Amino acid sequence: MEFELVCEGLEFPEGPIAMADGSVILTEIKGQRLTRVKPDGTKELVVETGGGPNGAAIGPDGAIWITNNGGSFEWLDNQGMTIPGPTPPSHTGGYIQRFDLKSGKLETVYDSCDGKRLVGPNDIVFDKQGGMWFSDHGCSTPEGRKFGGVYYAKTDGSQISRQRDHLISPNGIGLSPDEKTVYLADTNLGRLWAFDVAAPGQLAPAAGFAPGHVVCNLPGYQLLDSLAVEAGGKVCVATIINGGITAFDPDGSTEHYAFPDLICTNICFGGADMTTAWITASATGKLFKAKWPRPGLKLNFNA
Repeated sequence: MEFELVCEGLEFPEGPIAMADGSVILTEIKGQRLTRVKPDGTKELVVETGGGPNGAAIGPDGAIWITNNGGSFEWLDNQGMTIPGPTPPSHTGGYIQRFDLKSGKLETVYDSCDGKRLVGPNDIVFDKQGGMWFSDHGCSTPEGRKFGGVYYAKTDGSQISRQRDHLISPNGIGLSPDEKTVYLADTNLGRLWAFDVAAPGQLAPAAGFAPGHVVCNLPGYQLLDSLAVEAGGKVCVATIINGGITAFDPDGSTEHYAFPDLICTNICFGGADMTTAWITASATGKLFKAKWPRPGLKLNFNA
């Protein structure tokens, strides 16, 4: 696949949003900020968030909603690459933030659910009703992992629910074009899950012992990060170790598109025909742009 370097010098970029003006707003997890990358590759600060801004999406109110992991990684340097390490002892949990692009106001809307603190919110997608599905990645501890989960919440702060719990390392989350399926990538398992949606904001009960349907387990040692869905229903998941993007068909077949970074973390689609893809290459701090072979799914909200 042909691609071009748009920007470099980013501090572990993630959560790209293809904006209507042709720019890309992304998170810098290590840098603790949101940054706008203009079409010419220049950067400008959007907002300093603190913690660890992981995922981001435009909500129905035109604001940017941020899944902030609360600073759940120590940062390691490995041969010039930035690598997320263990969770520092100072970490107390993550939260969901809202940033108003017009007023510049940043606020925390959710930091817990049913009295249980959010651990490490990771990725986010809005449904047609304007509610948000988001993943909680959990975090590491000296004794093992804190489990993650799948959540649904309303933007007015009135409702948040945990739809799946005790998942190992939930990361990328997205909706099928008909919004009858929530897709979830599990990092450590290299697995793409599919969950049936029973009603807006509500997953159908799990069948049997499995929390959902397994779309595919990647072979060998490959890790999965965040994702975007194509208009035709394929799920494009950023892939770690086997650096690039893996496109999963709902039937379980896959194809891989390589990019020059061991830790590709996310992809978003934009452009007039939705075939422009932006890929965050996080270990090297770069943003790439590529012509995707198929159009991406247009998200429900933009700004």
